[in-house]
Amino acid sequence: MTSVALSRYYEILEGEARARYLHTKERRVDVDLNGSEDGLWKAHDSTLQRDASPDMIRDGSSLLNVKIELARRISENCMLCERRCGAKRKEGKKGHCGVLEPRINSEFLHMGEEPDLIPSYTIFFSGCTFNCVFCQNWDISTRPDSGVEISPKLLARKIKSKEMARGVGRGIFGHARNVNWVGGDPTSNLPFILEVLRECEANLPQVWNSNMYLTEESMRLLNGVVDVYLTDFKYGNDACAKRLSNAPDYMRIISRNHLLGRVHAEMIIRHLVLPSHVECCTRPVLTWIAENLKDVKVNVMAQYRPEHRAMDFPEIARSLKMSEYNAALEIAESLGLELCD
Repeated sequence: MTSVALSRYYEILEGEARARYLHTKERRVDVDLNGSEDGLWKAHDSTLQRDASPDMIRDGSSLLNVKIELARRISENCMLCERRCGAKRKEGKKGHCGVLEPRINSEFLHMGEEPDLIPSYTIFFSGCTFNCVFCQNWDISTRPDSGVEISPKLLARKIKSKEMARGVGRGIFGHARNVNWVGGDPTSNLPFILEVLRECEANLPQVWNSNMYLTEESMRLLNGVVDVYLTDFKYGNDACAKRLSNAPDYMRIISRNHLLGRVHAEMIIRHLVLPSHVECCTRPVLTWIAENLKDVKVNVMAQYRPEHRAMDFPEIARSLKMSEYNAALEIAESLGLELCD
């Protein structure tokens, strides 16, 4: 049976559809950008609920501009992720993630992602909203001051240079199938990402590669911008999430955001199988996906290795056993999940 999980994504690659953010740039919103936050949200949400066909822009008040203004206000007393730490980042006060100005650690054509996505123009931000003790990108996630600052216009030009010719979605050397926003985690950099897209014209799908610990407000801002969520669903209970990633209230937040995201975009869900965590995490994660989400792809991953501070936690201070990975695959197959190739 032909997969429908990424059908619109492939329509964009073949030139039969446009990336969602391009429509969002064209949609007119009758609102004063200097008005109240409540007024901006009402105009934002009502515009999203209308027919998605593009409107004429008047006075530059596009839906994307409204999103940028709301993202800027949310970040002033930061409520981008569910820690809601309230950091005044523009005043130089760091929140939990440590991010002040967006800093890009690297950006390149990535060939190590899921087959549907490669080659992927992947933009790695420094800093993260989690503190995973086994983080394999710890040199990025724990060093928010590393990397370089790039202007939105320059990054938009880089994105444009990676755009494929129409109708060649299988990929060309030097060109990308998508733009992949990652880190660390991209959440702390949402206002900047929206500003980049305001400068961008490339018809490339936007991939939000994230731990999904966003606030509902941030998820609303991603509606109409993201084409594919590439998510990490790490844990099947709150205790493991708190102990290994310092992520309180994990299941409520992550399950909510998967449901919200799937309403307006397609989705690939990653689950990294952890040593000794098949029953407490893998089984409940995969069961929840099977019971709550339709037409998503799932990548059951065996890439775990004890990195960063993992050796301080006895149950994950070793490599994954093949028997554990095979057990995870059997669970996924028994639930009828569509697995990545």
